[in-house]
Amino acid sequence: MIQSFNSSLLENAVEQLSKLPGIGRKTALRLALHLLRRDEEEAVALGEAVIALRKNICYCSRCHNISETEVCPICSDPRRDSHVVCVVENVKDVITIESTHQHSGLYHVLGGLISPLDGISPADLEIESLVKRVTDDNLKEVILALSPTIEGDTTNFYIYRKLADLPVEVTMLARGISIGNELEYTDELTLGKSIQNRVLFSSTFPKR
Repeated sequence: MIQSFNSSLLENAVEQLSKLPGIGRKTALRLALHLLRRDEEEAVALGEAVIALRKNICYCSRCHNISETEVCPICSDPRRDSHVVCVVENVKDVITIESTHQHSGLYHVLGGLISPLDGISPADLEIESLVKRVTDDNLKEVILALSPTIEGDTTNFYIYRKLADLPVEVTMLARGISIGNELEYTDELTLGKSIQNRVLFSSTFPKR
């Protein structure tokens, strides 16, 4: 049963908050009532922060990470190794890997994983732009840092095949990460070791 309120303003706030992932109407109501109990300045600051986030955040034209400028700070940093690119599913994975302090190269955010059941094909992801970067930027190594799930492995293999004829080394994280785990939930130590001990993608194929 959908709960209704005798305030259209409260109803609208609950409706909007409940659109956030993992937020049901009960939680949305609790959040809305919490904001009403706080000082007006706090609620206004929250609203302004969300509006500024939505209006001013864009995606890096090179790696597709979030940025406040056309090229993100990581891609612009001359101290990073511009010949090594770590391929990740989403922006959260960039944040996760950066927290390990074990990757000194750049990133490439795919924006998802190949998943026919969900209607996500290679054309929906930033794969062609990755191939272009390998050619245009003279990349030496592409690290496949996708979650060890069926979708992740499918995407890994597709990218490997796309890069097979190009002069670039394709590696992947060492399998210290449990099969089926999302990358963002892996502890920093395990993820860091997996980056350090990465292996050639081709070495993961069964030996004949």
